[in-house]
Amino acid sequence: MALLSELTNTTVRDCIIDEENNRIIFLVNPDEVGKAIGARGFYVQQLRKILNKNIEIVGYSDKLEEQVKLALQPARVTDMKLVTRHDGTKVLYVAVDPADKAIAIGKGGRNIQRLKLILNRHFGIDSVVIA
Repeated sequence: MALLSELTNTTVRDCIIDEENNRIIFLVNPDEVGKAIGARGFYVQQLRKILNKNIEIVGYSDKLEEQVKLALQPARVTDMKLVTRHDGTKVLYVAVDPADKAIAIGKGGRNIQRLKLILNRHFGIDSVVIA
């Protein structure tokens, strides 16, 4: 976190290490995402070389609805519903524009997995379903 913050002079809110997908997800203030990525992805490329992992920069919000939209950009979120099951698990159903469904899920489900990691860590949500 300190490395990205020093390189880019941005406020890094959190960093999630996803060993399964060999990536590090940095959460930064939404207005600083572009600055953290850098011109033509310069800072992301630098960090990838230094850390030898894929780097993803996502806007951070402490509001659930806003965080979902930031994490799924550029897919357009149209609706969402949080359901608590009888066993206490929380499931978030997210509706996206039909044209953006593939973008929201991502190659091999990477984007939906990223969203699940962020929501589990910051909002205690156990599962996410894209509709």
